[in-house]
Amino acid sequence: MSKTRPGPGGERGVIINTASIAAYDGQIGQVAYAASKGAIVGMTLPLARDLASYGIRVNTIAPGLIDYYSTVVGLFMTPLLAGLPEKMQQQLGESVPFPSRLGNPEEYAQLVQAIIDNKMLNGETIRLDGALRMPPK
Repeated sequence: MSKTRPGPGGERGVIINTASIAAYDGQIGQVAYAASKGAIVGMTLPLARDLASYGIRVNTIAPGLIDYYSTVVGLFMTPLLAGLPEKMQQQLGESVPFPSRLGNPEEYAQLVQAIIDNKMLNGETIRLDGALRMPPK
């Protein structure tokens, strides 16, 4: 990426990492998972600063509950939670303040596109979670 021809504003690209709201709200039994997501969040700003001279931006999305074909990760549906009973999946969605549902992959993709389009957005972690804050367990 650092070797590509820069665009009109000098930009060569953007790196968009995925963390999780567990980086902020790790639950009981999630030490390793929360720490790994916290590491992604923690490296976002320093990496953006390191790569700025190359015209490369770095941002991170920290998703909550998102519905990926009836499976859930964080609070977005993924294969990890596919085995949960439908009632439990519904309850997870209802735990989101607003909108009270699991997120959709299209909403994640819309945020990715917005990050790509907004050249000033750099070194940021954006929570995509409907204002959800996870309880300790």
